[in-house]
Amino acid sequence: MESSAPRTAVVWQVLRRELARADRPLNVLDVGGGTGGFAVPLALAGHTVTVVDASPDALAALIRRAAEAGVGERVRAVQGDGDGLADLVEPETVDLVLCHSLLEVVDDPHKVVAALAGTLRPGGAASVLVANRAAAVLARAINGNIAAASLLLASPAGSGDSRDRLRRRYSADTATALLDECGLAVEQIHGVRVVADLVPGTVAESEPEALAAFELVVAGTPPYRDIATQLHLLARRS
Repeated sequence: MESSAPRTAVVWQVLRRELARADRPLNVLDVGGGTGGFAVPLALAGHTVTVVDASPDALAALIRRAAEAGVGERVRAVQGDGDGLADLVEPETVDLVLCHSLLEVVDDPHKVVAALAGTLRPGGAASVLVANRAAAVLARAINGNIAAASLLLASPAGSGDSRDRLRRRYSADTATALLDECGLAVEQIHGVRVVADLVPGTVAESEPEALAAFELVVAGTPPYRDIATQLHLLARRS
């Protein structure tokens, strides 16, 4: 499985541990999984993956990618939205659900998370990746855009002006509360891209392994975790 890229090393580390915990091929659901950045490596590792995505173009690219990797039979593409999972996936049939960079843009994140939880078997896990509000505020302020940073800081949802492509952002506390309300108990929280978005590009290109190792060290430790670009939560259905 892919794991060495600094921007995704932390997520893959958590997923590898969850897969090892099961010690068997899993039924995985990737909601908003697009072209298969996670789905194809998981299929290569022997798991069966269903990708639900609203974009037919992304799903077409996923199918091509899976076929080229020789895992077309283990990857299924389904067009649809996160809040419609009940009509797309049998309830309580999924061992692991991925929901990465989706809750920031959907109409009703609570409805989507409830749908995710409904697909999981008891004891199944959810890998949830969300944009971190604190990081967005700091990034704007550091770039000298104090007005935008102030607007984002004051917004109840953690969104900016009309040009902001995200509808909301989260903190560790607000993301945990959302998952908990839907019956998913958070077991781990890590920061993703704690410094990967801050270091010069030459460092990322010349020392990717060192950068990935650093990300892994600081990912679970506040306050570094809490200023990461994204937050990754692993939660479990009781």
